[in-house]
Amino acid sequence: MKALVILFAALCAHSLGAADTIPAAQAKDHVGQTATVCGKVAGTRYLDSANRQPTFLNFDKPYPDNSFTAIIFGENRAKFGKPEQDYLQKDVCVTGEIKDYNGKPEIELTDPKQVRIDSK
Repeated sequence: MKALVILFAALCAHSLGAADTIPAAQAKDHVGQTATVCGKVAGTRYLDSANRQPTFLNFDKPYPDNSFTAIIFGENRAKFGKPEQDYLQKDVCVTGEIKDYNGKPEIELTDPKQVRIDSK
């Protein structure tokens, strides 16, 4: 089932062109949809001692003023290298299901194919 979800996200990413991307600030209006969200990663944080060891990629502004978050949990982190360094201050697009977490939109990243560094 997990492989099917990843395949679906990859197919959605492939079918969405640049015109179909959502700016990070508008992701809140698309909760429940699978989409590609783009923006500048303004802040990152890796919580290596927290439950599930999350890495947060906060878009537009650093936490807590971020408009959108991409999250990578510890079980998938090795696939991404050092995302808190590699994506910081870069224009990034992420694809997946937009979910609401405590009033903020987020996408959980499980595969590096969900991430694209945008070379504006």
